Amino acid sequence: MPANEGTFDEILEHQSFENLKDSLKTFSSHSSDDSQEDDNQVNTMANSIINGTSSSYYQSTPIKAIHEDFFRDSFEVILQHAIFDGTSRKTKVVEWIDPEHLPSIIDLRLSDNGIPHDELLNLIRGVIKYSVKTGNPRFINQLFSSVDPYGLVGQWLTDALNPSVYTYEVSPVFSLMENQVLREMRSIIGWAKGDGIFCPGGSIANGYAINLARHHKFPKLKESGLAGLPRLVVFTSEDAHYSVKKLAAFLGIGTNNVYCIKVDSIGKMDVNNLEEQIIKTIQEGAIPLMVSATAGTTVLGVFDPIRQISALCQKYDLWLHVDAAWGGGALISKKHKKYLDGIELADSVTWNPHKLLAAPQQCSTLLIRHENLLQSAHCSNATYLFQKDKFYDTSYDSGDKHIQCGRRADVLKFWLMWKAKGTSGFEKHVDRVFHLSRYFTDLIRNREGWKLLQEPECTNVCFWYIPKSKRHLSDSQLDKALHKIAPIVKERMIKKGSMLVTYQPIHGKPNFFRFVLQNSALTEDDMRYFVNEFEVLSEDL
Repeated sequence: MPANEGTFDEILEHQSFENLKDSLKTFSSHSSDDSQEDDNQVNTMANSIINGTSSSYYQSTPIKAIHEDFFRDSFEVILQHAIFDGTSRKTKVVEWIDPEHLPSIIDLRLSDNGIPHDELLNLIRGVIKYSVKTGNPRFINQLFSSVDPYGLVGQWLTDALNPSVYTYEVSPVFSLMENQVLREMRSIIGWAKGDGIFCPGGSIANGYAINLARHHKFPKLKESGLAGLPRLVVFTSEDAHYSVKKLAAFLGIGTNNVYCIKVDSIGKMDVNNLEEQIIKTIQEGAIPLMVSATAGTTVLGVFDPIRQISALCQKYDLWLHVDAAWGGGALISKKHKKYLDGIELADSVTWNPHKLLAAPQQCSTLLIRHENLLQSAHCSNATYLFQKDKFYDTSYDSGDKHIQCGRRADVLKFWLMWKAKGTSGFEKHVDRVFHLSRYFTDLIRNREGWKLLQEPECTNVCFWYIPKSKRHLSDSQLDKALHKIAPIVKERMIKKGSMLVTYQPIHGKPNFFRFVLQNSALTEDDMRYFVNEFEVLSEDL
């Protein structure tokens, strides 16, 4: 279009960097009451637009002439430093800076005026440099790690499209995509029918399960509220994820009404104690509501005996939920799905693909065996969003199943991974990380100074490393020493940037390290590196 025609926005959209200043001059003289526009002002405006600091252009839309180079430069910085360098064994897991000093290195302050693109790029570099590289092979601190290339592209595409998945009309592809992925996950569990949703994390998925159990037993509660409701009790193991208590409190059940069942010597729910607590609840005049079993506990990585727990749930009419946020990925493997024997008997299952299956954060699902229960428990039938007289089949409008309204399309990254790798690719990934956990276990099992807490079930390997100077101590003295040593070793590994491995106490035992494997890019050489690094970091203790 001619430079002297159109609005300011239209000029910006169609002009290149080379003629932007001339276009602005022409536009200013064409549109201004003052035909003697100051050239310096025009030059300042053009330069600030090119540099991304103009207050004249504030609209939230990408303009090719202004933003293309910034997009490309930003992508190159992210690609090189966050992805390739960030996943390299040559890069530190973290460049540690104390919280008191970090603001002097990265300017976190906000101001009235924007800054140029080159300064924004420097900030991006700083954010990457001083962030933990969770894709680094030496990051094994949490139940997530690695950077999956297909998942990452799916994440980028999700952000570029910026959808919200509540109605088919605004999210047609993702509405059907969710249905397909959730149906396949239910099939892997062993359900021919059912329902499911994507959730913002496993904690929320567990909360949904508690609410569904309550709605299933007391459907009128949705309208009447808690008044007059008998005391409800939820049962879970003492090693279960803290979200069960947290969400029971959130839902008005109360943490005192979450009965923590004893675990056996390796951390599995004690079924005998569970039945004792159910009977006790009935004798107290309360209502046993549900059992939340765990398939892959957070610390020890053990699997509760689902089939035995299910038998008690059927006997006493309790809802059975299985928190398989961590261990659910083992269902993909013909070799390792045995750990979740009986999961098809559950009423609901939490399964987080962003954990064992290595999808990018966040990617969590709640799967249920009952049809239409999610809709019944959560729908509000908002007529401005979920109109029933639309021109298409409104059963594809899934938003009323959720307590959220706006919701990310977390399905896309997982779907793209699944399309790229196939179910067999996921199976190889799962088998690989299980193999590595057993390989690491064998490395340390009889190695001097190392002590296994127990044999692993999932890919969590829990252990102590006893420095040479402490090996002569009595058991009680050694416990005290080990409890103090773990935080010191953790500090050293962080400040060195050599690896990230978490520690914790449990069941009265002193602090031990939890080595948790989820990244299938790791090798046997990496396992030997970890062993050596623990010994180096502890050498003078």
